[in-house]
Amino acid sequence: MEHGSLTDPSQSTFSLVDEDHTFANAARFTLNQDPRTKFCGYSIPHPSDNRVNIRIQTTGDAAKDVFNDSCQDLMVICQHVRSTFDKAVVDFRMSKSVNGMDIDSNN
Repeated sequence: MEHGSLTDPSQSTFSLVDEDHTFANAARFTLNQDPRTKFCGYSIPHPSDNRVNIRIQTTGDAAKDVFNDSCQDLMVICQHVRSTFDKAVVDFRMSKSVNGMDIDSNN
């Protein structure tokens, strides 16, 4: 849910349900990498409340658009990390099987 100003779309607070520090900190990081972001921070209203509030102030673009672009950037980063990790696992398994070691057995 967006809590923004009707007169100034460059400032908004987004309230996200079922999220915590994991997503909020990653979103804050990617938002702060965007030159259109003037300020970004997040808060969790209460530890037992499974909700996070992300506050965004931009240099003029709509906060909603900057947040959307940042989430897209975060997805690309996560996909890159995942593919790099998967490749490293395959490379590791291949190097161990070439050396005659069975890394999948419990012995």
